Amino acid sequence: MTQYRTVPQQLTIVCLTAMFSLGVFAEEEACQGAQYVHGISHLLPVKYSADFKHFDFTNPDAPKAGIMRVPQMGTYDNYNSVIEKGRLAAGFDITGGLVYDRLYEPSIDEPVARYGRLAESIDVGPDIAWIAFKLRKEAFWHDGKPVTPEDVVFTYETFKEHGSVALKTALEDISHVFAFGDSEICFVRNPEVEINPTLPYTVGIYSILPKHYWETRDITVTTTEPPLGSGPYKLKRGEIGRVIEFERVDGYWGRDIPVNKGRYNFDIIKFDYFKDENVMGEAHKSNVFDVREESVSKNWATYYDFPAVTAGLFKRDLRPLNRVEGLWWPLFWNVEKAPLDDIRVREALWLLFDFKWTNKVLFYDFYNTGISFFQNSPMAHQGLPSEKELELLEPWRDQVPERVFTEPFKHPYSSGVGVQRENLSRAVALFKEVGFEVQDGVMRNVETGEALTLDIIGVSYYAVRQMLSLRQNLRKLGIENKATAPEVSNWLFRSRKGQFDGNTVRLGPSNTPGIQLRNWFGSEAAGQDYGQNWMRVRSPVLDSLIDAVNQATTAEDLYAATRALDRVIMWNFYFVPLGSQPGFRLVHWDKFGEVKTDSVNRVPFIDSWWWDEEKARRVEDGIAQLGAAE
Repeated sequence: MTQYRTVPQQLTIVCLTAMFSLGVFAEEEACQGAQYVHGISHLLPVKYSADFKHFDFTNPDAPKAGIMRVPQMGTYDNYNSVIEKGRLAAGFDITGGLVYDRLYEPSIDEPVARYGRLAESIDVGPDIAWIAFKLRKEAFWHDGKPVTPEDVVFTYETFKEHGSVALKTALEDISHVFAFGDSEICFVRNPEVEINPTLPYTVGIYSILPKHYWETRDITVTTTEPPLGSGPYKLKRGEIGRVIEFERVDGYWGRDIPVNKGRYNFDIIKFDYFKDENVMGEAHKSNVFDVREESVSKNWATYYDFPAVTAGLFKRDLRPLNRVEGLWWPLFWNVEKAPLDDIRVREALWLLFDFKWTNKVLFYDFYNTGISFFQNSPMAHQGLPSEKELELLEPWRDQVPERVFTEPFKHPYSSGVGVQRENLSRAVALFKEVGFEVQDGVMRNVETGEALTLDIIGVSYYAVRQMLSLRQNLRKLGIENKATAPEVSNWLFRSRKGQFDGNTVRLGPSNTPGIQLRNWFGSEAAGQDYGQNWMRVRSPVLDSLIDAVNQATTAEDLYAATRALDRVIMWNFYFVPLGSQPGFRLVHWDKFGEVKTDSVNRVPFIDSWWWDEEKARRVEDGIAQLGAAE
């Protein structure tokens, strides 16, 4: 068991070895004697000191002006982010929306750090038994009424009673919330649940709602009534399913607090809705909106060659991000099913996938080779195991592949021009070891004569398409296979029930991955119909290493545990790893100012860029000149 406690001298949460058994906190005991600090960070010192003025990725002198126009796919019919009903409009996200504030703000240039927003300070009790916040007394709603501790308690009680499944799940470790003092709130953890290192960094991330407003309205139904907020923007206009527009709030209470200084600079933020990706792309070229992420590799490589790009008016930038990229939609196996429960079969299937060919032919060489579940982070394994990793791995030496100890994971060799004979031969030999041979062009179980077949599903056509090289090579070895993309609800049902041989999923680990890893790889989660261990892997080795991740008391301990776990996951061939994203594919009209840095984990164009009048005029004049020249 670990004990969490904020240490004022270091201004960070530090895990200490538990010195006593945790008792059930009575309400009057929880949060008493809280030692408040301005920010918290997971296992590392906070970057920003108590007297910081603004984040490094913002410009405190940025002008407040202009408009930011961003596209959205689909439609909307609801402004109520608490419930699952309806299609929520952009700008009303339950975390990080434009209309509301939250208790703290993530720093996007640190792995896991939070600084006060509505709350001026925070403390976390021993063993995360409780989390306390002290509210800023200057915060007020757009109607002029103050934000109070009662609003916070009301919000979280509403989430627990009426919130979406995602909200209820995120807060299930919290037994209750209460206000104390004149401006403080206490979140009490249920002492019967496992300590979750993520909890202090998620509990305060949600929008706080005004009690006096929602007491007279039904929060269990969808609504398109403009809601009352406290945040930097309020709704200006909305055309259901077509456009939604927000205007900056003059006199916003939080404009100059450190976490907001230099942010929320646009007078107007507008979201235009599209139902077709191609139409959206053409609209972008025509200056209907300003900025977006390009999601299609082919478009990234071939689409952006129009005159405005040549003239330097339109930018195509690949932005490296400081975040865990993990593996991009890898293929994984249902290891509960024979013969996929045999590591030799999974290795043979791994040998039949040609990433280099797939990346070149299907993805225009965009992706990096996927070699780690924690790719692009210090949690990823590298080189040979360190001494700390070996301390975790040695007790399991006879239960893990020898290559865990002798070499880092890598893809099999490929020239990139098609099937590799050596890989095919190695795969055939592995199948033979397990008892399968090619007979009359069909891979069969030697004892039973049964043909080996594979049923692979994917969440979309693109997920299925990326398996092309594997499927071709399977057929070369006489292994019949089908790959389909069922309707999404059917795909989800089959994934949860284990009704597949192979499947694809996007698993992006967080920087505090402990409980998340137990959900994905823990033995207890295997076979749970609504669990997330869709591979259905049951391994005491993985369980032990996940325990080590959860019990890490220093960053060094965390990295040793994740790297050891990474090696075991990859060398067991639970995945056929595809690629990993090298960065964020940003395409935009060059109208804006920004603080460029590679240290952020997202591109903050909505909340931290600003309107550059000179650049915007150059773009408008340039478009006019290009139009006149046609």
